[in-house]
Amino acid sequence: MVKLDDIIMTDDGEKLLNGEIWQQIVNSLDEGMHIVDQRGRTILYNQRASELDGLKPEEVLDKNIFEAFPSLTYESSTLMQTLNNRKTYNNEQQTFVNKKGQQITTINKTFPLVLADGSKAAMEISRDITHLQEMVENVSDLRNKFYNQKKLKSNQVKDNNTTYTFKDLIGEEKHFKNLIKSGIRAAQNDSSVLIIGETGTGKELFAQGIHNASPRVDKPFIAQNCAALPRNLLESLLFGTEKGSFTGAHSKPGLFEQAEGGTILLDEINSLDYDLQAKLLRVLQEGKVRRVGGQKEIDVDIRVISTMNQSPDQAFAEGTLRQDLFYRISVVSFELPPLRKRKDDIPVLADYFISNFNQKFGQNLNGISEQLLNKMKNYHWPGNVRELKHMIECGFNLCQDGSCIDLEILPEYLQKKLNQNSFSEKKKENKLEEIPSVKDLSSLSDYLEQIEVELIQEALELADNNITKAARELDLSRQSLQYKLKKYNIEV
Repeated sequence: MVKLDDIIMTDDGEKLLNGEIWQQIVNSLDEGMHIVDQRGRTILYNQRASELDGLKPEEVLDKNIFEAFPSLTYESSTLMQTLNNRKTYNNEQQTFVNKKGQQITTINKTFPLVLADGSKAAMEISRDITHLQEMVENVSDLRNKFYNQKKLKSNQVKDNNTTYTFKDLIGEEKHFKNLIKSGIRAAQNDSSVLIIGETGTGKELFAQGIHNASPRVDKPFIAQNCAALPRNLLESLLFGTEKGSFTGAHSKPGLFEQAEGGTILLDEINSLDYDLQAKLLRVLQEGKVRRVGGQKEIDVDIRVISTMNQSPDQAFAEGTLRQDLFYRISVVSFELPPLRKRKDDIPVLADYFISNFNQKFGQNLNGISEQLLNKMKNYHWPGNVRELKHMIECGFNLCQDGSCIDLEILPEYLQKKLNQNSFSEKKKENKLEEIPSVKDLSSLSDYLEQIEVELIQEALELADNNITKAARELDLSRQSLQYKLKKYNIEV
């Protein structure tokens, strides 16, 4: 058996740690760690891996991987695949049955190693998702039962799993009202829709509005966050599975089949795995879905609505969105404005939320104070309408019945945020007052660069040096701000 001392060495043979200390370190990890040598024999197996697999270390150490895990094959074992092709696998799902007959599902990162003696090895870091997979399958089963029961009672599914219509999108700002009118018109057709907007701008509300204004209103509306689940789980959830496609798999329809006749919302589609994007593109092009492990294609009649919280150009630059898929999902596209660009709607939204909370909690608050309203109008609202709603709800819980919400009753951290931003606005006003006359300018370009540098530094300060938030404050793309940071040699 290869000793741990043989693993922890530098290229020139100098020991970094002795085996006992190394064993203490690996056993303290929250992830399972499993290393096999070039013959597939286990040479390291930490305590967490033992807990995940339901096996004692002595049942695995110094044994061939197929002896300890007889349900695995060369094709299904990520460790053996890495040994053979020397490739690194990220976030690969693996389901197997251990020697005790227990079914285990893990998400693995597997990569090749070279031991101190020059021989090949493979290392795997594992995270247990057995319960997560069971939860996903339970949710899928419940959805199936729900829609099947509805179909037995009626030819139409009247409870379509939505909460909002376009009437719930509150605002008087002209551009925002025009967006809603366009959304109502677009709802009458079946073209794919892409909704772009920052977090908290109401993308899912807008998507539900489209569904409920469409001829598909009596059919299901199913939403899935593409960033919420590992790739393999998301693939089986979206497209369904056939029995035998992997250990423990049953024949189950995916969300595309469950949304038959209705709408599926793919939230944060730019977080969808690149290979799954290709599979989704095929569904959109052909109107057919193939389950994981299945051979036949199943016709689906669905409308796809997608959302993104970044611009398409940024997604292309970062390699998170396929351009061919983008053209398919954005036949109709809407960009919801951030709250800082519709500040005249702040009092309208505040009154709307207060009215709702009054009704919900049986109270009678009289709105917000003029002082607080002015602070809100000068605030940059990184969390947009959702942040405003939470702030109103917070004030509602701290305010006496019959009074109005004022700045002083808000928690200190909220007061600090509102005051900090107001101070920033005041500084910007002062900068405008300090603009020199043409006679005093030595160089217009130099002066404009100086102003630009100051505003960038101020935005970074407001955003706690978060480049994405600072870019949003300046109404720039992240790439544009990074270019300017480099141009002006501004350190973050």
